Amino acid sequence: MVQDLRSAQWYGGDDRNAYIHRAWMRRGLPADAFSGRPHIAIANTASDLTPCNAHLNEVAAAVRDGIFEAGGIPLNLPVVSLGETQVRPTAMLWRNMAAMATEEMLRANPIDAVVLLGGCDKTIPSLLMAAASVDLPAIVVPGGPMLTGTFRGAPLGCGTDVWRLSEEVRGGQLSQDDFNRSESSMIRSRGHCNTMGTASTMGLLAEALGTVIPGLAGTPAPDSRLLEGAHATGKLVVDLIEADRRPSTILTRAAFHNAIVTLAAIGGSTNAVVHLLAIAGRLGVNLTLEDFDVIGAGVPLLVNLQPAGTYLMDDLYRAGGLRAVLGQVIDLLDGAAITVTGKPLVDYLHDAPIWDPDVIRLRSEPLIPDAGIAILRGNLAPDGAIIKPAAASPHLLQHRGKAVVFNTIEDLHARIDDPDLDVDADSVLVLRGCGPRGYPGMPEVANMPLPRKLLEQGVRDMVRVCDGRMSGTAYGTVVLHVTPEAAVGGPLALVQDGDFIVLDVAARRLELEVPDDVLKQREPSTAMLDGLANPTRGWERLYVDHVQQADTGADLDFLVGGSGSAVSRESH
Repeated sequence: MVQDLRSAQWYGGDDRNAYIHRAWMRRGLPADAFSGRPHIAIANTASDLTPCNAHLNEVAAAVRDGIFEAGGIPLNLPVVSLGETQVRPTAMLWRNMAAMATEEMLRANPIDAVVLLGGCDKTIPSLLMAAASVDLPAIVVPGGPMLTGTFRGAPLGCGTDVWRLSEEVRGGQLSQDDFNRSESSMIRSRGHCNTMGTASTMGLLAEALGTVIPGLAGTPAPDSRLLEGAHATGKLVVDLIEADRRPSTILTRAAFHNAIVTLAAIGGSTNAVVHLLAIAGRLGVNLTLEDFDVIGAGVPLLVNLQPAGTYLMDDLYRAGGLRAVLGQVIDLLDGAAITVTGKPLVDYLHDAPIWDPDVIRLRSEPLIPDAGIAILRGNLAPDGAIIKPAAASPHLLQHRGKAVVFNTIEDLHARIDDPDLDVDADSVLVLRGCGPRGYPGMPEVANMPLPRKLLEQGVRDMVRVCDGRMSGTAYGTVVLHVTPEAAVGGPLALVQDGDFIVLDVAARRLELEVPDDVLKQREPSTAMLDGLANPTRGWERLYVDHVQQADTGADLDFLVGGSGSAVSRESH
């Protein structure tokens, strides 16, 4: 009945306000649109400036048709869209803004449920953060990865091969002309990055969390089956309203357990750590950094995709997709977690064959036996830092070396190729001032380029330490998300050139070999302090004043939790 729907608070009755709400929304809607039919927003992050999401208007049309078929009223709702490759200084600066804006629009408008359309890195996390805080029935359609491009007869991994080819140019193994030619081969079709970067990771984790129709995440963007799944999603969202199946009933502790297992099994992006922590914070789920280490311990890496492996996302899809991966680790999943269908996730994994065991490895033949995210602690990271062992060089996972310190990203760019830089293959590159507050926004700069003179000597990896993030498409022995960040007085601010740093991943240790009494007498570098963000107005000022640290998800302190869907007052 119309009285049971949230939208009836706007459209029900015969008073002047109800008249205004109905009259301005009629515009071709059927006569019964306001008499018992649910109104469903399609939160659409399509944008020409978010090229990975540019096709989502077509996906939204398929969702719309499914909603109509099931008796609902679909309503396109463009929301903030963040193009990872386009916006400066970093898309992460606006993840929380996108989440806040979407949350407020979902709450303020007469809708009964929402379909969330995302693809590029920050869009799915921001949409899920918003939906969790409003807690209206919600379901995700991931936009899907692009098809594989080729260059010189070989497949190109989006992002990953940018880093590789650019280092080849700097090391003298590839000409600038050939590097430029590869540019037109990198992006073959619509869709997000085809490596196991952040976009692919968050699309797959959205399914592992239960917010996507099982089997849909990872469908390539140009594949017609994505539109078929979008149509089915439009139909299903109407059922979610009848069942009162909300994010709070799906995104439980058990769901986050399954997401962490999935993150390890697929070799997913380290960025997922801050996004999952932020989503959990909106729901009051007690998720910590230690959970990633404990739950992910012993989970094998089964997906042979760049940057940790060989293949790309359309290969994963043809090989059986996420369901085939999770079928191999079903015993590690929490069977209590349900999906948007109302059935447990594990119910969809019993008949999920692997069609190419080189792309998706059998449990008995993993790429890496233990592939979870490692959480490091020590006097250099009292509140934690993370490393992705699957993307690191095994010989560097236990290492001791002298620090070579860069105080800003500009300092790094200015000096990294200086032939007089005092650095060798055993050095530890340190970049600071790149945390949530310091940059601001915690950019993807932790995978620092190696010094040219070392590249020319054949060095291809070094230990790197930073309070920023790393692209999910990147690789290397990179310690990142060092917390507290240097900008708020973390020990990283006190490191000096020549200090010895010890990395011991097996022992989960990151130590600065400087006595405590010496550290207490040190002051942060003036060059670092001068390079920190000091915004005076607007979103950047609000962000710097209120952003939390990476170990809790880098959300704004006043956005943690949710306000529900209730609106207390009329608009006229």
